[in-house]
Amino acid sequence: MAILKEFKEFAVKGNVMDLAIGVIIGAAFGAIVKSLVEDIITPLILSPVLEKAGLENIKELTWGAGVKYGNFLSNVISFIVVAFVLFLIVKGINSIRKKEEAAPAAPPAPTNEEKLLMEIRDALQNKPRL
Repeated sequence: MAILKEFKEFAVKGNVMDLAIGVIIGAAFGAIVKSLVEDIITPLILSPVLEKAGLENIKELTWGAGVKYGNFLSNVISFIVVAFVLFLIVKGINSIRKKEEAAPAAPPAPTNEEKLLMEIRDALQNKPRL
């Protein structure tokens, strides 16, 4: 029973839940990127190349004895799109953090002890010397 309790504590920790949510969102984002590459980028940018090759889909591009480099190109384009979007997200987060760090904190007010010491210093400086 102790192992089940320990597993439950592990499974509901914030880090594990955050990771699970990240994986689910990543899978959904992957589907969006796949659609972007196959449904938008490929027809707009690669249509002339595909038409010359007599193909409709980039994944149908083959070389020699069935080497499917079209599928590889599709995956490379998907990777580049994902990497670029993640770069923009990280850059945005870093700029927000820099703005937070750039705002200097006000210096703390002197404590009562420091105020008393300053009064003593000032009194000693103003005292006539013998």
